[in-house]
Amino acid sequence: MAYHLRGFAARLRWHCHFMQKLESEPDIEWRNVARSYDGLREDAFDRTRFQAWCSGATGFPMVDACMRSLNATGWLNFRMRAMLVSFAAYHLWLHWREPGLHLARQFLDFEPGIHWSQMQMQSGTTGINTFRIYSPSRQQADHDPRGEFIRRWVPEYGTSAYPSPIVDERAAALDAKARLYAIRRTSGARAEVAVVQQRHGSRKSGLPQSKRRKAVSKDRQPKQGSLFGDEGAF
Repeated sequence: MAYHLRGFAARLRWHCHFMQKLESEPDIEWRNVARSYDGLREDAFDRTRFQAWCSGATGFPMVDACMRSLNATGWLNFRMRAMLVSFAAYHLWLHWREPGLHLARQFLDFEPGIHWSQMQMQSGTTGINTFRIYSPSRQQADHDPRGEFIRRWVPEYGTSAYPSPIVDERAAALDAKARLYAIRRTSGARAEVAVVQQRHGSRKSGLPQSKRRKAVSKDRQPKQGSLFGDEGAF
């Protein structure tokens, strides 16, 4: 019981932490947290890809099933929310703002403070978080191995009516990773880390700054291939 109460209290703290971020810096809804990422995706926005993502017609069955389910019901678990944003940001190379607006209009539990912080974290524009590039095919294998969820929401999957994948999954992910790391290695991006961490990093009371930074890293960075960390009430 004590373990569950601690977990619940941690969720409440994260909830307030993210809401305070937006109150402290309302521009999170409009501009990249780390300004070194400005211009990375904005001018390359592909509206055809965006519309395919919004309607669940990307040719990636787990992505499409999740989006169609969300559009129909207004709710999706946080693991699949993370995958949708990751796919939009990395595989489709879409700037987070318009995908964020679409999701905000669908979520019955929309909370702007949490939503916009998570959009930026999952899109790799905070400057202090791990790039979380999730494989749709792996998520399908891990979370819907028998295809029950996909068949419910994408009944045409496996027929000629279902579109081919809109991008090459592996090539798109590798290209996105290369572009992001190219920016992260610049002197401007490295210099910005301390500023962003001071404004938006979590605070672990009683820890010196060096250990606090390690604690933040541990809290926020799930293993590659996993989904949201414990803070992820998207």
